[in-house]
Formats: sequence, structure tokens, C-alpha cells
Amino acid sequence: MTERVATNAGAWLKPGTVPSGWAWTTLDEIADVRLGRQRSPKNHAGSRMRPYLRAANVTWRGLELSDVKEMNFTEAESETYELRPGDVLVAEASGSASEVGKPGIWRGEIEGCCFQNTLVRVRTQHASPEYLRYFLLLEARSGRIGNASPGVGIHHIGAGRLSEWPVLLPPLNEQRRIVAAIEEHLSRLDAADASLAAASRRLIPLRAHALAANGNGWPTSALRELLREPLRNGHSAKASRDGTVRTLTLTAVTRAQFTDDNTKLTAADSAKVKGLWLEPGDIFIERSNTPGLVGTAALFNGPREWAIFPDLLIRVRVGDAVLPAFLEIILKSRPARTYFQRSAQGIAGSMPKIDQGVVERLEVPVPPLEEQRRIVAEIEERLGAIDALRAAIERAQRRGAALRRSVLERAFRGELVPQDPSDEPAEALLARIRAERDAAKPAGRRKRA
Repeated sequence: MTERVATNAGAWLKPGTVPSGWAWTTLDEIADVRLGRQRSPKNHAGSRMRPYLRAANVTWRGLELSDVKEMNFTEAESETYELRPGDVLVAEASGSASEVGKPGIWRGEIEGCCFQNTLVRVRTQHASPEYLRYFLLLEARSGRIGNASPGVGIHHIGAGRLSEWPVLLPPLNEQRRIVAAIEEHLSRLDAADASLAAASRRLIPLRAHALAANGNGWPTSALRELLREPLRNGHSAKASRDGTVRTLTLTAVTRAQFTDDNTKLTAADSAKVKGLWLEPGDIFIERSNTPGLVGTAALFNGPREWAIFPDLLIRVRVGDAVLPAFLEIILKSRPARTYFQRSAQGIAGSMPKIDQGVVERLEVPVPPLEEQRRIVAEIEERLGAIDALRAAIERAQRRGAALRRSVLERAFRGELVPQDPSDEPAEALLARIRAERDAAKPAGRRKRA
């Protein structure tokens, strides 16, 4: 073991508590560890095109095979890099250290499939592949593999470093019992997660229903007739570490979260940003974004002159006939969202856009102010209840993630299933593996007398 990797070994295990019959080993002692084939332009076409997996095909839940690429492999390369059922694939590199080490297990889903050098293949005949996959999952989830993956911009674990990774090995029969117990526990958590995800999806139509504004025969006006000031586009300025002008990002409006995290410092021209500072009651509409987000609106009720807004936003300031909070409800309602998305235009390859004219022509129901206040209060109450439900679901999901990790930690402390004294100890298995390897080594040449 290298000292760097050894310091990461078994942090979830109490000192001196290796279960009876278990033994520490390294990954290369019980498995063949190999980096995948590198991509190059010359392999983009050829007579032996083969499907291959890359890091993008490995997720925390396993393999995602909806987008599998192809490249050319020679016959010899196919023999080297073709996957077999039971191969464990580990994400070798990522821009985020916390994503390095994600493992998945290959079950022969695609005939002749190979793998790229953003993955490391772990192939074993001496241990349970499922056991190794879950063990590496815990090591990656806990951040230990990421912490051992150096890099600037891109973090790499490398096949050599992963080969030396410490593995706590139980007897082979116990490995199988551990896998069965883990999968039983995780299947229950999967069912709970599915229920929580379904509940979260149901909140979307509830929110849309709460935002639906019923005309009830109220008079309508084009938005331009309700403005206190003409519509205004923002100012385009590049982010700058030395900048002094705080500028909103699109995220602030998309998420309706006006926080420091959703701003950037820019070196904007002070003369050009005059009149672009935010005021309480300003409504901002995204004039350019992806098809599903163009026309998104949010109301700003923060401090005066806290930031300016960028060129991708349109500012709306209304007069006394309509409350800003009521107009925000109208702008977020399904009819207004549909109107903006149908009115957006753009050429192929660019994001669709709406202009000020589209915004000005939006028909807005205008009930009496007292009715507007009642609607705003009622919808805020409904949305508050929905947000409370979402928060409860998110807390439950976080608990589920913690329970998953707890299941794995208990498994590799020997607490998930009982030890069986009749099982062959792991040390005996390791001794047999070493003997087999020694026997397979070619005899050296005899020295000439």
C-alpha cells in the first residue's frame, strides 16, 4: 500500500475491530485492475466499430446505458477491453473530486461492449464482484477515493493508485450474505425514494393550480397600460474579480432566489448602469433562456440599489392599478408562461428570445386592489403549505441518503450479517490466490555455470 492511500483505509471501522475471519488486502491482489482504451480521432470510424462505456455512463445508482458511443477497436484491442459480466467499472476522473470512484457493475447488457480510459475496470475471480462494487461505493461516497485523486481542474485516481486501494475482505460465503443483506435494505430504501420522488412530482401541478388566476369576469389590460415606467433591458458586463458592480445572474430569477450567491461582480460602466439598480417591487422577466425557461418571472423585494440586472432580463415596474405581487402571480401562471413560450423566437442553435413588445402585449386581469390583496394572501398561504411539504420531502430524502451510507458502513464492519465460524477465513483464500499466482509465473532461466 502507498502511504497516501493507506491513510484513507477503513475510516468507518473502529481501530482493532476487524471481524473474525476477515483480512485486509489490496485490490490488485484479488482482481485485475485495468485502465480503458484512450479515444483518438483516428478511431472515430473504422471497420470494427464497437460500443464503449465512458465515465458519463456510470452514476451513483449504477450504469446508465441510454447514451452509449462507438469507436473503432482492433481485434486485439477488443480482446483486451471487451467487458465481461461481473466486471466492476470505476469512474477514473472528474472535474469534481467527489465524483471520482463511482462504481457500476457490468451484467452483459450490450454485446461486444468495451470501455474508455475515463473508466477503470476491476475484474475478479476471487471475490464477489457485487461485494467489491458496494465496498468501492462506500469508499467513493465517503470522499476517500476523491481525497486520494490529485489533479488541477480534473481529478484522477489512476489505475495504479486504485490497484493499491485497501480492501477489507470477508470469507467468500460471508461476502455473498453481505451482498444479499445490502440489497434487501437498499431495495426498501429505493421504494421509499420512489414514493418521495412521486410526491415531489405531485407538488408541481399543485403549485401550478395555486398560481392559476381565474378571470371571474374581471376587466383586462395590456401590460403596457399598467406600467409606471417603460420596460427596460439590463446591461451586459463580464464578470471581473476587480469589479465593483454587483450584477444579478439568471439563476436569481429562475429560482426566485435573490442572494449574494446568485450575483457576480462586474466591471460595468457606471454611466451605463444608471437606472438599472434594483428597487423593491421590481419584476424581472427572462427574455432569453432555454425553451422551458424563457419568460420566467420573479419579484424582487430586497434592499434598494443592491445590484443591477443583466441584459438577459427585462424589468417591469407597474403603477398603482396592480400590485407587483399580484402581477408576479399572473406572470407565473400557466396562461402567461404558455404565451411567452409560444411568442419566443430564435434561430437554430440559439436560445429563444422574447422582446419588450411581447411583454407589453400580455393581457393582464385587473380585479379591484382589495381583491388582488386577498388573492395574493391566499396563494401565499397555499404556496407556503406546498413549500413546507417539499421541505419535508427533501429532509426525508436526505435521511434516506444517510441510511444508505449507514447500511454500507454496518456491512463492512461485519454488523449486517453474523459471522459463521465454518466459513473459510479470508487469509486462507488470500494464501490460495498467492499460491496460484506463484505457480502461474514462468520459470526463470537457469544461470549459466
